[in-house]
Amino acid sequence: MKIVKHLANLGYGSRKQVAMMFREGRVTDAEGEVLYADDPVDHDNIRVDGEPLDAAPGLLLMLNKPTGYTCSTKDIGRLIYDLLPPRYRLRSPVLSSVGRLDRDTSGLLLMTDDGGLLHRIISPRAQLPKIYEAELAHDLRGDEVALFASGTLMLESETTPLAPAGLEIVDARHARITLIEGRYHQVRRMFAAVGNHVNTLHRSRMGGIALGDLPSGQWRALNNADQQLLFRTDIS
Repeated sequence: MKIVKHLANLGYGSRKQVAMMFREGRVTDAEGEVLYADDPVDHDNIRVDGEPLDAAPGLLLMLNKPTGYTCSTKDIGRLIYDLLPPRYRLRSPVLSSVGRLDRDTSGLLLMTDDGGLLHRIISPRAQLPKIYEAELAHDLRGDEVALFASGTLMLESETTPLAPAGLEIVDARHARITLIEGRYHQVRRMFAAVGNHVNTLHRSRMGGIALGDLPSGQWRALNNADQQLLFRTDIS
């Protein structure tokens, strides 16, 4: 791929704007030599204004999403893209969230510009467990563990029961839920079905990837080892 198109796809500007960057001598190699638009150079050896390029296409990152942010490119208000470098919103292929967390849910959100990888992650065949921490408005009544695990719980307005889900009671109003599905507002609707209400909801893990000590509002790119870890379902 031509360097001009490559930089444009990474969000550095339109092709016309990127071409101007070359004419201004702002694009160099790692040794500081000025590059020309038709030079054959590897991604890792290109610098813009002396800085390495953003991650190459095939980016997978994890974000610790705060509450109040929407998983959208167009909604009004605070968007998850506001937490990333501005160029990331302009990448082509587009950098998309892998599934969604609603505005009032915090925690682990994956994003990628690799459509094949995105579909692999969200595919029901992947069976990737997702772990949520829920703070509840009312005390648990005691039968939720068995009911959630039964595979018979039906959500309002749906005709297919939920797949079995794990529930660990941390205390009377704090539960840890493990899902392998991703239905709309599923955790909140599950607790609504048993007469409770979720005050706060936080996703802490997907597959073998956990947030760890990543601060709220921060992100990091995941490498190949992380990606392999993501698809492990045997990690507790």
